[in-house]
Amino acid sequence: MEQRKKLIHVTTIPIRWGDMDAYGHVNSTVYFRYMEQARVEWIEAMRFPVRPGGEGPVIVNAACTFLVPMTYPGTVDVRTYVGHPGRSSFQTCVEMSVAGTLCAEGTAKVVWMDMRGGRSVPLPDDVRAVLETEGDSGRLVAMSQRKTWEKLLAAERPGAGKAPGTPERTAFQQDYDRIVFASAFRRMKDKTQVFPLSKSDYVRTRLTHSLEASCVGRSLGALVGREIIARHGLKNVESGDFGAIVAAACLAHDIGNPPFGHAGEDAIREWFRTSGLLERHDFTPAQRADFERYEGNAQGFRILTRLQCPANPGLQLTSAVLAAFTKYPRPSHLASALDGKSGQKFGFFQHDAAAFADVARSTGLVARIPGSAWRRHPLAFLVEVADDTCYLIVDLEDAARLGFVPYRDAQCLLGELAGSAVNGGRLARLHDPKERLEYLRAKAIGHLLESAAAVFLENEAAILDGGFDDELLARSPAAVPLQAVLKLAKETIYTARPALEIETAGFEVLGALLALFTDAVEAGAGHGRLTTREQMLLKLLPAQFLGHAAEPDPDPYVRLLQVADFVAGMTDSYAVDMYRKLKGFDLPT
Repeated sequence: MEQRKKLIHVTTIPIRWGDMDAYGHVNSTVYFRYMEQARVEWIEAMRFPVRPGGEGPVIVNAACTFLVPMTYPGTVDVRTYVGHPGRSSFQTCVEMSVAGTLCAEGTAKVVWMDMRGGRSVPLPDDVRAVLETEGDSGRLVAMSQRKTWEKLLAAERPGAGKAPGTPERTAFQQDYDRIVFASAFRRMKDKTQVFPLSKSDYVRTRLTHSLEASCVGRSLGALVGREIIARHGLKNVESGDFGAIVAAACLAHDIGNPPFGHAGEDAIREWFRTSGLLERHDFTPAQRADFERYEGNAQGFRILTRLQCPANPGLQLTSAVLAAFTKYPRPSHLASALDGKSGQKFGFFQHDAAAFADVARSTGLVARIPGSAWRRHPLAFLVEVADDTCYLIVDLEDAARLGFVPYRDAQCLLGELAGSAVNGGRLARLHDPKERLEYLRAKAIGHLLESAAAVFLENEAAILDGGFDDELLARSPAAVPLQAVLKLAKETIYTARPALEIETAGFEVLGALLALFTDAVEAGAGHGRLTTREQMLLKLLPAQFLGHAAEPDPDPYVRLLQVADFVAGMTDSYAVDMYRKLKGFDLPT
């Protein structure tokens, strides 16, 4: 094995508290689970033909040499190597390290078996082709990376099979169009970006921000895609496919945001935490966390896969777009915290966990906790860049137009972000402050895209195997001037008095609406007195947000989640209008 030791897979696995033995070390048996998890990830990433009840790999012996104890908390880096194959078997070797220290070495013999006949069979041709690849380990890894990209770009629609497409209109372009025509997307025209209910027709809404982010994402995706295709010789893939996936994901990235922006998320969380409803019912810790940590990202996944066109259900987007959309591929509750940027929030509710697991399987996402949490789809890093670039830069531009930031300060910050991309002569010919700001904004965005693409391509291998979990721009030369923009935004833009006043009022509006409609569905489900008022409120709830026969769902988790769906889907103006009418401040005319 040592004479022909070829690296074929790298992954990271978080150490869980339950992995410990009585001595406070990782239990000896758990090492074998780490080895098995890494082996399964590799087999799935290579798309080897594993058929339950047919043919597939079986471990006939395994061994492990324990070198240094591993302890919680920590992350295990697992590197899997393979030896020359026999007729029906091959040997694997695994190295397990923590923080650069080799802690254990293991081996396992894998035999390809006919499960029904109970006997070994020759290795499939595509398996043998990978194992017999000549050259150094880099060529094996390159082949693995090519297959990984092919799976990551999956055009399958969950539950509907492979999406039909044409050269003129690919499946990913169809996804973009489906989002544009969705009612949830249109409602973003009246949802807060930074300045709620602004009377200025210049200031961005969630809709215009999402459109701008999709344009930036398309350019960034195509820029990266061109190099990835050249590196790995991807067939039947265009750089425009990368751009289309990122653009569609960017277009939808804020579709789950409730009224009043991120303050609306806080309002929903706070209301559920203090409502007493979570104590009334026997919720699992994960179900409870869905409400206490309510997240617009998870609501967005729910809209795309369930709520929009519920008879389908959802928009039936491709797995590639759904995976790139999900920047936080984990549930709200886990036994232990996850490190890295992708572990900071959550991307799907318990009600939608099976739907995301299907997406993860289709695209071959690297598992962090098998069946529960995954590493990001690589293109999700590009979606994050497009979002961050647009909201930081255009929020600065909006703030200058509204007078919250002096034009001179905004121009200075954008000039630092644009760097050498600025044409001094061209800038000198622009005398209108607004035109100067628009020019600098365009140059700054272009420079940030080039910087982010360079970081992505430099770290491609680590991104593919899950070892990279940081913001691309934080690793770029633009990180310092970006921090200056973020500091100004936190001190001046996001604390502007008009924004704070209306966002604070949003707590009252959303809290009141949640209270009214949860009281109604709870009474309708037999948990309280069903008054005439509650009966009228139930009639105001669209049937989509009720259970069978337009009655409150008997499952309390689903029942409350449907009320949150209704309130979160409102626009800023609609929420205020309904609040005023239901509270009697305004009467319908």
